Amino acid sequence: MRQSRIAACMSSFLLAAACTVTGAASAQATPRTAATGYVALGDSYSSGVGTGSYLNSSAGCLRSARAYPALWAAAHAPSSFSFTACNGARTSDVLAKQLGPLGTRTGLVSITVGGSDSGFGDVMTTCVLRGNTACQSVVAEARSYMDRTLPHDLDRLYTAIRSKAAAAHVVVLGYPRLYRLKGTCVAGLPEAARSAVNDAVDNLNSVIAKRAADHGFTFADVAPAFSGHEICSGSPWLRSVNWLAPVESYHPTVLGQSEGYLPVFSGTA
Repeated sequence: MRQSRIAACMSSFLLAAACTVTGAASAQATPRTAATGYVALGDSYSSGVGTGSYLNSSAGCLRSARAYPALWAAAHAPSSFSFTACNGARTSDVLAKQLGPLGTRTGLVSITVGGSDSGFGDVMTTCVLRGNTACQSVVAEARSYMDRTLPHDLDRLYTAIRSKAAAAHVVVLGYPRLYRLKGTCVAGLPEAARSAVNDAVDNLNSVIAKRAADHGFTFADVAPAFSGHEICSGSPWLRSVNWLAPVESYHPTVLGQSEGYLPVFSGTA
């Protein structure tokens, strides 16, 4: 009889323990199960600068319904969509101003950032206006920043993203090469300057990819998608200098967003 009571007590104990473990597992799974919201962070390549059409509510951020985050959200209908990417954003801007929507219900995050930190706007202005020697010099300065300072800035931002959205799948997208070498352009930057700019983009992508991998994020390389569609190609998906709207210079066009960035993001999201 005493053994029967012991056996019954043990059975009850094991059942209670099993229920406790199951309950805990369910509690842990709940946030992930509910994490179906999408948050789009980043700079002008994510906000949609270059598409020529911007949302009235985006003010100086120049967000566009033609940008890849908005196109993806329209096609997949996530439970929520927060579009905080902003023209000119650096890693510090994303950290200070864009992470508010992240939370336990965030299941997907996309981001492009690092180009503004590295001074690509100044690089292209210098290369266009001051000639090859000045261009090569400013490109070298940008590459030095990428190698020495940007990794730390990315680490700080990526750590904050993971802290705020523990259940999220984070896709870090890179940047396309700007120029088709030996292409159709008959004016503009000399070939050596175009090559230097492309090499700097490759270096930037390499730095970003390494930091993304170290944080368990997915790096999405868009350079192959833009191959054959760079400036100086027969069908560019990137704007060259736009004197009427300078801010759009060296950014993806509507096709650059819909045929370049969107398929790459969709394949990794």
